[in-house]
Amino acid sequence: VQLQASGGGSVQAGASLRLSCASSGVTSSSIHMGWFRQAPGKEREFVSVDTLSDGNTLYADSVKGRFTLSRDTDRNTVYLQMNSLKPEDTAVYYCAARRRRLVLSARRDQRQYDYWGQGTLVTVSS
Repeated sequence: VQLQASGGGSVQAGASLRLSCASSGVTSSSIHMGWFRQAPGKEREFVSVDTLSDGNTLYADSVKGRFTLSRDTDRNTVYLQMNSLKPEDTAVYYCAARRRRLVLSARRDQRQYDYWGQGTLVTVSS
């Protein structure tokens, strides 16, 4: 199983980027697909996760209203549309997949995820 994240880059504050995470079939069979990020010198943190069965998508408070996660099961790809980027969004972004359903309180916990992509770097300058 492989997850391949792409779409990162260097942008100015206020710009948009769309990250993609292509998989070898994991996307269509995983109950949860998520994004996490790790800023320089910090621990990896939750960004967003969806749930295939009920369409419930969670977002970190810091990105709510600016980021949108979507999933294309036909293309085995999950996306993270990032708008109004801020310098504090600078991080390596990782996609992750979880095959089995998690209770709501566990979906933000990165330890619950089975598969991880290699990460793509997003740099936002002011």
